[in-house]
Amino acid sequence: MGGTEQVINQIARGASRLAVETDVLSLTTDPFSQTVDIDGYLAHRARLDIQVASTAFSISAFSRFSQLAKKADVIHYHFPWPFMDLVHFATRINKPTVVTYHSDIIRQKHLLKLYRPLMRRFLGSVDRIVATSPNYLATSDVLKDYIDKVQVIPIGLDKTAYPRPEACRQRLWEDRLGPKFFLFVGVIRYYKGLHILLEAAKGTDYPVAIVGAGPIEAELKAQASQLGVRNVHFLGHLPDEDKVALLSQCLGVVFPSHLRSEAFGVSLLEGAMYGKPMISSEIGTGTTFVNIKDETGLVVPPGDPVALRHAMRYLWEHPVEAAAMGEQAEKRYLQYFTADRMVDAYIDLYRELAHMQ
Repeated sequence: MGGTEQVINQIARGASRLAVETDVLSLTTDPFSQTVDIDGYLAHRARLDIQVASTAFSISAFSRFSQLAKKADVIHYHFPWPFMDLVHFATRINKPTVVTYHSDIIRQKHLLKLYRPLMRRFLGSVDRIVATSPNYLATSDVLKDYIDKVQVIPIGLDKTAYPRPEACRQRLWEDRLGPKFFLFVGVIRYYKGLHILLEAAKGTDYPVAIVGAGPIEAELKAQASQLGVRNVHFLGHLPDEDKVALLSQCLGVVFPSHLRSEAFGVSLLEGAMYGKPMISSEIGTGTTFVNIKDETGLVVPPGDPVALRHAMRYLWEHPVEAAAMGEQAEKRYLQYFTADRMVDAYIDLYRELAHMQ
C-alpha cells in the first residue's frame, strides 16, 4: 500500500465510522476481480487490462464505475489518474464531484502535452479540488488556474490503526541494526532520492534501514555495491508490525525525495506520528509542511548528498536536540495531521456538495 492508497483507506474507514457509506473502486491484476469489506467500507476491484506510462486502464471499470456512481451522492476522485478522467466523461455521471489533487505530473512531460487538454477539461468540470498542503497549492502551476474552487485538507493518519509490535520483534531489529539507526520507508521510485541517500551514507558508519520495494530497487543495490556502502540495509517490503517496530526504534526518519512528484510524504508523517525527528528536502511541496526546518527536523537542499550527510551527522551527534525535534514533530502531528481532523473536513465537504443536487 503506497501513500495515496493509505490516504484513501484512512478517509474511507474514518467516514464509515461516522455513518458515511463509502465504496472504493480500484484496479487489480488478479483475474478474478472481487469486492471485499475493509474496515467497514467496500473495496471494488476491476481487472487491470493494460498499463501505459504508469497509468492503468481497464475495460470493465467503465461499467463498474457507472453502477457505483448511480447510487452515490458524491463522487470522489484522486488525481493524477488519466484513465479515470476518461471514465468520468464517458459515463456522463451528473453528480457532485471532488478530486484530491495529490501531485502535478512531473516525469511524463511529453505525454503531458497530449493529456493536458483532457486534464484541464476534467479539473474544470469537477465541483471542488482538494490540495493536501498549502505549500503545494502555492507552488503548483496547475492549481493556480482553479484557485476559486481549491481548498486545503492536509493528509491525516490514525495511529490506533497501526499494530503494536511485540517486544521480541523490537529486540530482533535492535540486534540486527543496533540501538541507533536512520529509517526510510516508501516505494522505491525514481523521485525518492535514495541514490542521494546512498552517496550521503558513503564514508559514514550510521546504519540506514530502507523499508520498501519498487522499480529501481535493483539499480540502487548495484549502486550501493559500487560505492562500497555496507551500512545501508535494504529490508524490502515488511509487515506493518515490523515497520512500526522500526519507526518506534529509529533515531530519525530520513526522506531524501528531490522532485515535486513527492507531493506530501505519508511515511514522513508516520515518522512525526511516532515522535521522530525528520530530514527532508525543500522541494516546494507538503514535505516542508510536515517537517518544519529546525523545529521538527532538518531541511536540506534537494539532490545534495553532502548537506544530507551533515544533517544525519547532526542528529547522530546531538541526541538531546534530536529528541526535542521529535517531540515537536509529534505535537505538530496531533495539531494538524490526525485522521479524525482530515475525515471531519472531508465529510463537511461531502455534505456541502451533496446539498448541491
